[in-house]
Amino acid sequence: MKAVLLMLASVLWMSASFAEDVGSVNTEWKLTGSHKLVVEAFDDPKVDGVACYVAKPERGGIAGAFGVAEELSDVSIACRQVGPITFREPLPRQEDAFSERRSIIFKVLHVVRIVDVSRNTLVYLTYTDKVISGSPQNSVTAVTVDRSLPIPVKK
Repeated sequence: MKAVLLMLASVLWMSASFAEDVGSVNTEWKLTGSHKLVVEAFDDPKVDGVACYVAKPERGGIAGAFGVAEELSDVSIACRQVGPITFREPLPRQEDAFSERRSIIFKVLHVVRIVDVSRNTLVYLTYTDKVISGSPQNSVTAVTVDRSLPIPVKK
């Protein structure tokens, strides 16, 4: 049991470690903690020079303060080139570049990187899923890579 708890804690810590809070605004004041829109940045772990900015709601109140609130699925994303692009390894055509829990058990926010080979472009799609029923709400953005640097794709 102790090993399972340690593994779960390390997974949760690793997910949170790559997102950096950029800023937030209050959307509804509550005595026990306001609802917010939070902007986080994360660097693509396999593509140096690309950062994604995710805007997402965070619930306040007592449930939000204790981390048991189920967060809304309204999430948006913008990814940009922030430096010279280099690839750490060949990329799968599609994979989660980043994910994080949006409720204690059931909901997960995904940022999926899709390689558009014919346009030499990295497409990032964000959505949330849930064990029983996911949400069709999503957001998409793309980073075009100069054709002199073909995106390496796993075969």
